[in-house]
Amino acid sequence: MSIYMERAEKLRACTERHYNCAQSVLVPFADVLGTDGEILYRVGANFGSGMRVGSVCGAVTGALMVLGLAGVNDSAALQTLYGEVREKHDGLMNCSDLLRVNKEKGGDRKVHCDDMVYELLAVTEEILRERGIIA
Repeated sequence: MSIYMERAEKLRACTERHYNCAQSVLVPFADVLGTDGEILYRVGANFGSGMRVGSVCGAVTGALMVLGLAGVNDSAALQTLYGEVREKHDGLMNCSDLLRVNKEKGGDRKVHCDDMVYELLAVTEEILRERGIIA
């Protein structure tokens, strides 16, 4: 397990402070991005729960923020990210749709959101590795 995944798991288990899905993907990469985790926590504050309106999944927006801050903004990287999500989730990327389908399947919301964080963190990590940004 990578250090970034370990960090994300700790954030998702934290009970003293809530880390939404976007923050949970973004904050683990603070050192890679050369910034403070607190700043990233604040940046990601309004991106959880699909920008708080059920729009694009917070884990996806967190991943996009990491990539952008790392200087990765090309179509190939973004298509890799989007493709992974769409392939695993029947083409869906909006929080409200993902949660609806999860509920229809009898899934637990927290488990679903944790899994989305871990999934997007892994894809982000893979893209950063391929670009030589992390080892």
